[in-house]
Amino acid sequence: MKTDSIFYRLFQEIPSIFFELIGNSPQLAELYQFSSVEVKQTALRIDGVFLPNQNTDGSSVPVMPNMSLFTPQPI
Repeated sequence: MKTDSIFYRLFQEIPSIFFELIGNSPQLAELYQFSSVEVKQTALRIDGVFLPNQNTDGSSVPVMPNMSLFTPQPI
């Protein structure tokens, strides 16, 4: 799967940055593992997703999909 490798590596190595960018506590990163996934549909790819750790109560911790754009996009 092709991902924006700069953001993928950044979120893989320092996941707390994602939570800071979205205005949440960086400590939330301890509840998640970051990976890249592909949804089984016609080529729908998500750059990455923060999934709750196995030892985390999944009912209280949401899944956090991530799409990162490194180049400016027209509004």
